[in-house]
Amino acid sequence: MLTYEPGDSLAHRLDPRTKLFVQFAFVAAAFAHTTPGGLAVLSVVTAGLLLAADTSPIRTLWAYRYVLPFLVVSPVVEGVTLGAPWFVPADAVFPLLASYRVSLILLVSAAYVRTTPVRETRAAIQRTIPGRPGQFLGIGVALVFRFLPVLRDDVRRAREAMAARLGSERRLDERIQVAAAAGLSRAFGRADRLALALRARCLAWNPTLPALAFAPRDLVGAVVGLGLAVSVLL
Repeated sequence: MLTYEPGDSLAHRLDPRTKLFVQFAFVAAAFAHTTPGGLAVLSVVTAGLLLAADTSPIRTLWAYRYVLPFLVVSPVVEGVTLGAPWFVPADAVFPLLASYRVSLILLVSAAYVRTTPVRETRAAIQRTIPGRPGQFLGIGVALVFRFLPVLRDDVRRAREAMAARLGSERRLDERIQVAAAAGLSRAFGRADRLALALRARCLAWNPTLPALAFAPRDLVGAVVGLGLAVSVLL
């Protein structure tokens, strides 16, 4: 779910630069409007962006299932006290709104990742930021997008292998320890192979990237992005 999936939705056909603009504008608006009313409006915007990307919010939240517990627990921890009354609801309000804000940003980010190939993201970054800084940033983003699904699959395979050896009957902390150790070991192994590839000059700093061009439909994204950006100033 958190990788590119081919499709024919409106978001799939937009220029990646337009989608990046909407992304940044949405994040800025989310940090500018922290009240329940502002977050309610941003929830409507999020629903519209997910609809334009033909992305299911339920599937997206399931894909973020390892992050969501931290967002749910943090307001509870903030509200707990060591004495009577043991829980202060007022202390949990701000963390609750912050967790909800982060959830909206994650949903919009998933819509972008699902509708944009990694090469187009790299092309959009390198053509927006000229020179070496743009190339360095484009390579970094491309590596993150390519390696995160691979590392996630490594952890999944480690868990499946542990379950096949009845490791699922171990205590929770032991299972976490085994899965984390296996995941870190494979991550370091992949980092070593990537470093070897870089030394062998298997990485092109300036490859032939796909051509990008704005179309009339990008006006829709531009209007949404401008609206979000202007709302930050209000």
